[in-house]
Amino acid sequence: MEGKIIKGIAGFYYVHTGFGELYECKAKGVFRNKKIKPLVGDRVAIEILDSEKKIGNITEIAERKNSLIRPAVANIDQVIVIFACAQPSPNLNLLDRFLIHMEQRRVETVICFNKCDLITQEEQEKIAALYKKQYPVFFISAKQQIGLEQLQNQMEHKTTVFAGPSGVGKSTTINWVNPEANMETGQISKKIERGKHTTRHSELFVLSEDTFLMDTPGFTSLYLTDIEKEELRYYFPEFSVFEGSCRFQGCMHVNEPNCMVKKAVEDGEIPKERYDNYLQFYKEIQEKKKTYK
Repeated sequence: MEGKIIKGIAGFYYVHTGFGELYECKAKGVFRNKKIKPLVGDRVAIEILDSEKKIGNITEIAERKNSLIRPAVANIDQVIVIFACAQPSPNLNLLDRFLIHMEQRRVETVICFNKCDLITQEEQEKIAALYKKQYPVFFISAKQQIGLEQLQNQMEHKTTVFAGPSGVGKSTTINWVNPEANMETGQISKKIERGKHTTRHSELFVLSEDTFLMDTPGFTSLYLTDIEKEELRYYFPEFSVFEGSCRFQGCMHVNEPNCMVKKAVEDGEIPKERYDNYLQFYKEIQEKKKTYK
């Protein structure tokens, strides 16, 4: 039987096989020998040990299309990153750091600004202009229930991770799009009671047979420790159209003359705010490399 791991706690993996069926499984020793750890989101094959008690063993893990370390999860179709329009004001530097991490891991990202009722339409358009050419951008108000259906449509038939800083209304949004009352949650809730009062673990919520949602703890900072300054430019998708057009091959778009990216910034084709953050990140990585030499 095949299924998807929706939660892992203390060596037990809970595999959703469809139609509300959930099996409590252990991973076979062969995975430990190969130093392969099953992740939430993995597609797996299981052998059934007890069909009544829904107990089994994981025998195979399908090839992953992607994986994240924090949260530890695999096979994500998209990340919806939520920031507030106001209260607190959006930290776009932090948002850009997050986008770099997702670009590096080749995970599709959707940007969602909550509390849109607190700013004007003109202010919304100004924020959207920074990102809308490269990423889907949504404006919602979880409190006023504005734009939530469009966001929910974006999640259909996908495995989605919600992420964002604390205090931006992420939980309110998740509570709206996660219609637990309509799910066959009785046996699922009972089976994963084991982890109810433990440290926060990655968990996928089953919204429908092929739609899954994961919440993640709020993040407050993202360090660019695992990125080389030479590769940073590849994680700003608006730069890609100019790749190879600059005077110098391998142009870093920093100090080089006749740089087409810098010209695009001057011409308003690339938002200056995004480029300024690129320069800051570039220097940050450069300084860290000097420190660790």
